[in-house]
Amino acid sequence: MSPNENIDDVQEPITSAPPEVRQIIERVWKLEKGRLDKRINSHINDEILVIVKEEVR
Repeated sequence: MSPNENIDDVQEPITSAPPEVRQIIERVWKLEKGRLDKRINSHINDEILVIVKEEVR
């Protein structure tokens, strides 16, 4: 299996997800990336819950 095929397999659930789910994934990804960049180690669960609730409304 080539590296590109492996990446496509990993990203397939994201690319085939409905737009609403992709929006949640993108927002959580940006949140986590920002936290990693700033080396913040606190709990993220509450912030993810807020994102999901906003997107579900």
